[in-house]
Amino acid sequence: MWSDNIAKRDYLGFEVHANLISGLVDEPNMLPITIGVFGDWGSGKSTIMEILKKHYDDEHASNKSIVCLQFNGWVFEGYDDAKAALIGAIIENFERNKSYGRKVVNKAKKLSKSVNWMRMLGFGVKNIAIPIVAASLTGGTSVGLQIFNWAKNLVSDPQQIADAIKDTDFASFQKKFIKESAAISVEEQYQMVRKFREDFKELLNEAGIKKLIILIDDLDRCLPDRIIDNLEAIKLFLNVENTAFIIGADPRIVRDAIRHRYKDLIERDDAAENGRVVIDYLEKLIQIPYSLPKLSDSEVETYISLLFCEDLLDASNLNKVHKAFTEFRKKDRYSIFGIEQIALAISDASVVKPLRTQIRLISQLSPLIAGNLDGNPRQIKRFLNTFMLRKKLAEVANIADFRDDILAKLMILEYAEPTLFTELYAWQSQNKGYAIPLKELENKSEENTSLSGDKLKKWNTPKVSTWLKSKPYLGCEDLRDYFWISRDRLGSISNNMLPPIVKTVLSALMVSGQPETLIIKKIREEVKTLPDNLQYELYNQLVKQAEISSGDRVHIFNLFEYLLDNKCSCEEQFRTLCSEKVFKLKPAQNKIIERIVGKHSDLQSIIKQ
Repeated sequence: MWSDNIAKRDYLGFEVHANLISGLVDEPNMLPITIGVFGDWGSGKSTIMEILKKHYDDEHASNKSIVCLQFNGWVFEGYDDAKAALIGAIIENFERNKSYGRKVVNKAKKLSKSVNWMRMLGFGVKNIAIPIVAASLTGGTSVGLQIFNWAKNLVSDPQQIADAIKDTDFASFQKKFIKESAAISVEEQYQMVRKFREDFKELLNEAGIKKLIILIDDLDRCLPDRIIDNLEAIKLFLNVENTAFIIGADPRIVRDAIRHRYKDLIERDDAAENGRVVIDYLEKLIQIPYSLPKLSDSEVETYISLLFCEDLLDASNLNKVHKAFTEFRKKDRYSIFGIEQIALAISDASVVKPLRTQIRLISQLSPLIAGNLDGNPRQIKRFLNTFMLRKKLAEVANIADFRDDILAKLMILEYAEPTLFTELYAWQSQNKGYAIPLKELENKSEENTSLSGDKLKKWNTPKVSTWLKSKPYLGCEDLRDYFWISRDRLGSISNNMLPPIVKTVLSALMVSGQPETLIIKKIREEVKTLPDNLQYELYNQLVKQAEISSGDRVHIFNLFEYLLDNKCSCEEQFRTLCSEKVFKLKPAQNKIIERIVGKHSDLQSIIKQ
């Protein structure tokens, strides 16, 4: 079994991507720079971050002029002000590191005070003002001194505030002295940002830092406002000379966060048919986007082989294999690093034997795994974990003549085409474990098959056809035991197990009161770009939302109308939604059904059900 944590070793050959990114950062003329490491959920962004951190820690361990700091964007999720939390965390590294000398530490402490004051001001969030003249009377902060003349007009007795703050914390001070009516003007905000940038730059110069690299990972796990707060903190406050920010995120979630934050502006932009707000804004925040490629068939087989090595080998042999893999990749980036190369690295037949059994099976199915799991490392790891659990369940249940290859092939269909997996379950359950239509499809006897129309079309897609042609053939096998151990997947996936991108798209669709044009735009740009299996889960979740809340049902029916109009494959879920056995339909919902059926003749049977 394999944990879902960041791998300690690079099994993906992603060092080449990390080297490319570090090469950009090391170009002196490129700084300051913000690089986006873009990829789907589980595509290996965190692996690249770990390689980059190790590279800078190892290569520049004795060079204090090059500093690499790493942050998890999700850590700041619970803070009242994510901007201030990120800025404060970076500055704190200088404040605590006494090796830079007292002068740098003192400058860092002053900047920390500035951050606290900005948090109190609700800077860029609430647009309110605090009488921070007290800061200048108690030792001061750079920001406090910058806007002294503005602040002193807000209170009658500045000394009283200075005395009050000596023995209290910022939160208590804010509660006592806040003046919501005093708004910070745009000019004053600009001055504060400019002064902070100058002070931050001065801090880096004083510390002798020629290159500050900040790695920010898991930003796409944050709520939309937190994502934008972190990106704006980088752009507004920290993006000064000699800095590089490397941000790992799913670009679809970042784009959705921009839409969420600036929805009014975007709606006006869409109305003008420009549609450039999200793209332009993202380009302003991230100068160089670098998209991770999906793993190829050979890379998937190599990755799985190395995962089995991790599971079955001791530390010494695993180190030998990983070293051999690293050397192999330097010479050959295209071939499979498989069991033969692993055997050469270990030179112990007794150790290699159990590996050979597992890897031989996976090597047969790796093209299917790569194609149907979109070459996604996390999906592959979860697939293997489920595979191993079911194998163990079969052993515990004493299932006779159980075949690993049949289980693996069925699971590929389960992950890639959940609808067809459910259909196959129904076929075999009607005939004591034997799926007659599947046997017909495997024998290419489509003219004699009992399937027709849309059902046959779904089994004729390129991916499914490849699956049908691959061994082992299942049409003549009793599949009851295999479906028995897979019954956990025959129900809907719970919401907390959904990939973040599905949750994000679901949340975006469920916002009521959106203009029709905006919903259709989201369907075309966010829903239809999802892999088929994730689209399927999204449609299931919409039905689930209708089960949970009857108040949302009309909105959900409208969503299905837009989805069907845009040729999304959600007929199965729509039929479930329209079933009187599942939901008690109301006149408004029936009206939408009639309208949809009027446009889609293949759904006429819904009226009769």
